[in-house]
Amino acid sequence: MPRAPKQVDVSAEGTLRVSNVSGVAVYVPKEGRKAASGAFSRLGKVHMAVFTPKGDRVVGLLVKRPDIVGMVKREDVFVAIDALLPCDGGLMLPEPKVNTDDAARKRLALDWDACVLWAGMDARTKSGKKLGYVSDACFDAKTGEVKAFYVSEGGVAESLVGVIEVPPSMVLGYENGFMVLSDKASRLTLTGGVAARAGEGYAKAKIAGKEVAERARVEGAKAAEAAGEAVDKGSKALGKHLGKTRGMFGAFVDEYKKASK
Repeated sequence: MPRAPKQVDVSAEGTLRVSNVSGVAVYVPKEGRKAASGAFSRLGKVHMAVFTPKGDRVVGLLVKRPDIVGMVKREDVFVAIDALLPCDGGLMLPEPKVNTDDAARKRLALDWDACVLWAGMDARTKSGKKLGYVSDACFDAKTGEVKAFYVSEGGVAESLVGVIEVPPSMVLGYENGFMVLSDKASRLTLTGGVAARAGEGYAKAKIAGKEVAERARVEGAKAAEAAGEAVDKGSKALGKHLGKTRGMFGAFVDEYKKASK
């Protein structure tokens, strides 16, 4: 039985999570038809969110198109975030000609090589303390304005000890594969997670680099073994600075597929 299409979950405050839109179908008017006709075809599924270098805004989404005859790979399509509308079963793009790829980048006046795929990127402070990786981000569904980034160790560790919620004002930029944050980020407290909800020690903990990560891994392994479940294998996506890719997104796609296995 085919799966039901993934729905876009917009919060009451009008915000979205990157995780909410990942894998969501994007529809465009059928060739030769106008959006008002209601005749749409599927462009593909959301692959990644594209952010400004400062991390203050989501400017668009990368949409993975179906392979040609199931074999020939096609490049992702860049879609401007401000042109998308929620619809039954996903997102609708009424005017694709002016809101995709080069046309969209020109309209938005983007410095494309400076844009970043922050989701999945390792994060550290300016002084060098590693905090985990960007597991998610929350942004305004209409404007793309980022409300917060979420940094964690992912998987079991995140469910146990929670995440740190980082405001975009603490993002200093990209450097050598890392999201660089203000040193103040290392003093942010963990939120969410089983321990936090139970009011235990982890709920009061601050990010403490490898110590927290190691404790989470040990406890996570114990919990998974007790439940008879497989321990998370760290299949996080790889964040990327677009100016560092080969061709369009070739190198990134290769790394992403390897990490996702």
